[in-house]
Amino acid sequence: MKKMSVIDLLNAMIEFPSLSGEEDEICTFMQSYVDQPGVQSTRIENSLYFWIGDGDHRLLMASHLDVVPPSSSHPYPPFTATHVGGMIYGRGSVDAKASGAAMTSALLELAAEGWSPKQGQLIVALTECEETDYENNGLQKLLNQSLARPDAALVGEPTNLAPIVAQKGLLILRLDSMGKTAHAARDSLGENAILVAADDIQRLSKFKFERTHPILGEVSMNVTTIHGGTARNVIPDCCTMYLDIRSTPAYTHTEIVDAISDVVQSKVSIHSDRVVPVSTEIEENIVKACLNASPVNQLNGSPTASDWIYLQGIPAVKIGPGSSELSHTPNEHIDQIEVTESVKLYKEVVKWYFERSTQD
Repeated sequence: MKKMSVIDLLNAMIEFPSLSGEEDEICTFMQSYVDQPGVQSTRIENSLYFWIGDGDHRLLMASHLDVVPPSSSHPYPPFTATHVGGMIYGRGSVDAKASGAAMTSALLELAAEGWSPKQGQLIVALTECEETDYENNGLQKLLNQSLARPDAALVGEPTNLAPIVAQKGLLILRLDSMGKTAHAARDSLGENAILVAADDIQRLSKFKFERTHPILGEVSMNVTTIHGGTARNVIPDCCTMYLDIRSTPAYTHTEIVDAISDVVQSKVSIHSDRVVPVSTEIEENIVKACLNASPVNQLNGSPTASDWIYLQGIPAVKIGPGSSELSHTPNEHIDQIEVTESVKLYKEVVKWYFERSTQD
């Protein structure tokens, strides 16, 4: 397939309505597109990775092919790349097809220039089911089946090209408050589980986690749903609420569960703890490489999750074109100039990283 500019490639990618679980066509297109001299590729289901070089030192650039469903009020057709005032509108333009297009273009340009990592491999992974399906997550699948563990990674997500070196996790806890049922007219015979839950909410509102992360700050938590009672004239004997906790690397999820259990009267159980917090030390070469190339010479943190969670223990930086605030919105759009600049950034990061890493 003829090589395209990164803008034309992004236009083509937006045209695929690649909702989570429906990435077959775009994956086929991308594998055909990267079938160029010097580039090898492997596809597993609807996830793809391709690479140049054959050494043991591996740098992974990873993004995802799937998008969330369209909203009800897109200003332009969601699966048509619409250019207005230097911006490209369309579902996935920001999250995260621009990153995928730029990473692909960076690798192909390096290959066409005859560049290859000394004693290493540059790998790009474009994966399925990042948005919704943890059980079928494409990057996790690749790493479990055939993609060798990388030495460092770039995670392609919208950051306006700012290097993100820490990402919050998500821990969802279920709290069950128990009471004793009775007729509402004889409340002295019962114990109201809703009041037990209300007391726990007050306790949680006063509780603070002492340790903070230098970039992400404090662990935050909110009661997001609560349900108790079966009838208006019955004292409820149970009340269930869910606690949304945005964790940081300052605490393990086990430590957070233990701390909450010590504070409340309710029974605490884990509803979900898949999304762990992750961070990378600023001394790592991949961080230095991003700082050297990025127009934003400052390290930042992110409250939103990504496939970074599957790269625990691997030095990684989340970085890509586009504004995260526009992700999943009907007004999703991206600056063409920033997309073009991101290709240059990825190429600079790659060259700087391999140059320094092979010297260490």
